[in-house]
Amino acid sequence: MLDSVQPGETMNVFVLHHTHEFLDGEDDVKLAGVYSTEASAQYAIAELLKSPGFSEHPDGFEISAYGLDETRWREGFLVKLD
Repeated sequence: MLDSVQPGETMNVFVLHHTHEFLDGEDDVKLAGVYSTEASAQYAIAELLKSPGFSEHPDGFEISAYGLDETRWREGFLVKLD
């Protein structure tokens, strides 16, 4: 996989999250895996759908592509005060 990346190109990884909402309204977000291809992430979804919890919430999966060596959140973040 690394051999297929040309100089100046960014190599992507595919991050798989699953989210569902608890009865109290809070979100439960799970990092399910990080994959070298989108197809591998799709395969992981198919496998996870065979498991309890995931099978009851099949629409909770999200695959996001991220470039390696790229900094995120450069704008910072706000702190929520209760």
